[in-house]
This record gives sequence, structure tokens and C-alpha cells, in this order.
Amino acid sequence: MCNQSRSGSIPASENAASGPLASAVGRWLYGDMTTTISTDGVPLSFTTAGEGRTIVIVNGALSTAADAAPLAAALNEAGFRTVVWDRRARGASGDRAGSIPQDEVDDLAAVIDASGGTDAVLGHSSGAVLALYAAMRGVAVGALFLSEPPIDFDGTGFDDQVADRLQALVDSGRHDEAVATFQLDAVGLPAEMVEAARDNGQLTALAPLAQSTVYDARLTLRLRQVDPALLDVSVPVTVLRGAQTFPFLLEAADRLAGAIAGAQLVVVPESVMHRPDPVATAEVIAGRL
Repeated sequence: MCNQSRSGSIPASENAASGPLASAVGRWLYGDMTTTISTDGVPLSFTTAGEGRTIVIVNGALSTAADAAPLAAALNEAGFRTVVWDRRARGASGDRAGSIPQDEVDDLAAVIDASGGTDAVLGHSSGAVLALYAAMRGVAVGALFLSEPPIDFDGTGFDDQVADRLQALVDSGRHDEAVATFQLDAVGLPAEMVEAARDNGQLTALAPLAQSTVYDARLTLRLRQVDPALLDVSVPVTVLRGAQTFPFLLEAADRLAGAIAGAQLVVVPESVMHRPDPVATAEVIAGRL
């Protein structure tokens, strides 16, 4: 594995549930999706499941609502109502050319409103960045659970030219190359891993999500070298990370927890290499919400 992961992604196959959660995930995946409209007119698809206090799940890069099924199922089993959604340019949701991070903030606000409000938001990877940014912008997110957010405090990661290059590749129809470039230059995966993904067809499978890589790159850059004075959020914040994950994410999680007043860091040993363990994560949330 590489030693950096700045805007990580988790393929659906790596999120697959097994054992007691398998049947619950199967039921969830075939549930009906509802559509709401964001501020700029983009349609957003979301699904709710379970009963109890509500948790909105925000996925990371190169993933769709279906990838949140294991987490949603585990939270349902723990007594929570869950909301999962396709972020813009993903799955069943729409898109608008030239979207900016504020549009995704508006998207999250629209999903929260359409689903009847929320008690908490659980964001993973770039989804954690979006959840935090939305809270900073005044969205009623409830408690925040931020799983391994790739916040570049030192500004040592990629620059704003990456998003421009990604958009150029998408505009020219080179969607596979946009995904590969995102994984190499934004996520920080080693070239041999990306080439293996090209050879086994994973890049092609992820190609429909190519436009979303532009938005994830811009969103992550929005909180680059974030000033702790800007991290003044009034909601409870829990930062989650695995004991074994990319070094960049270890540092980012620890620094974020220290930069937000009252925030708590929770290490989840079951979550390994940027893959949140559904049951262990649900237990942490149940103990704090």
C-alpha cells in the first residue's frame, strides 16, 4: 500500500458485508430511492431505512449510495434511522457543469431537509470533509462523526491544477484516465496499483464517477491548510480513525481532533486501511449519540 491517501476511495467490493449483516444489506440495496432538488436545481437521490434517531451518511470519493449499505445496515441494527444518498455526479443523482464545494454543501442541506432533519452526520474520507465544511457553513448537521478526513493541514498534497486537469480529461471523454489521475495525484496511490486497476477493469467500472473526482478534488482543496480559527463548530465532533491506516490520515485525524474545541478522537481498531468497519463504527456512534 502507499504511504499517502489524501482523498481516498473505497470500491464497493471492499465494503461488502458478510455474516449477520448480509441479509440486512440486501434488503437495503433494493429499497426505493426518493428524489429531492438542490438549490441549483440538481436532483439528488436518497434512501432512508430503519427507525430511531437519524444519521445521514456521506460517502467518500468514487462511491455511490450503495457503497454505504453495510454502514447503514449496521446502524439500523443498532437502532438508528439512516439516510444515504448519491452525491452529485454519482449514481442516480444529477449534476450541473461548473459545480463548486458550496453546491455540495447545499446538496447535503437539501437531503437533510427532505429526510426530516438529522441527529448526526457520519462522513467518511472526502465525505467527512464535506460534513465538516457544511457544519462550518451553518448547515444543521447535528453531531458530527468524521471518519479519516483527508485534511491537508500543511499544504503538502496536490494543488488546484489537479482539479483543472481532471476536468479537462472528463471534458475530452477520457473518463478512465480521469479516475487514474485522481487516484495517482489526489489520492496518492502508487502507479503499480493504478495500473493493476486498469488491467482488471476497475478503472472502467469507476469511469461513470469521473466527474465527481473533480468535485472531490475541489472540496478537499477548500479545506487545505485550514486555519484552526475557522474550525469553530458548535456541534459535538467525534473524529474516527483506524489504528492501521495511511500515515497522512493518521496525522490528519489527530490534528483535526486537536484543532476543534471539545472534539474527541476515537481509534477504531477494526477499521483497517481507510475502510470503516460497519459494526465497530455503529457501536462508537451508539455510545455517543
